[in-house]
Amino acid sequence: MARFYADEQFPYRTVNCLRSIGHDVLTVAEAGKAGLGIPDPAVLSFATDNDRAILTLDRRDFLKLHRERSHHAGIIICRDDRDRERLANRIHAIISPLASLQG
Repeated sequence: MARFYADEQFPYRTVNCLRSIGHDVLTVAEAGKAGLGIPDPAVLSFATDNDRAILTLDRRDFLKLHRERSHHAGIIICRDDRDRERLANRIHAIISPLASLQG
């Protein structure tokens, strides 16, 4: 199963659903970094240093970061889906066959 770092805007219900499937998900709040206005590059650096792929809804900024820094533990960019369980199941289905989320 994957190791994720959910950014501040990522839905907590989806985090819980991913955990129930067996994924290891750390949230920004659980890492003690909520509400600090930490810039996205620092969020990605923290995730990379802790061997966790980012979970985010922030397409524009994290696509830009990926282009600038292709060495990371992975970036999962999602569209906001009000059905949080369906979103978790889609993430799981897409990443399950992959050997790694690196880069």
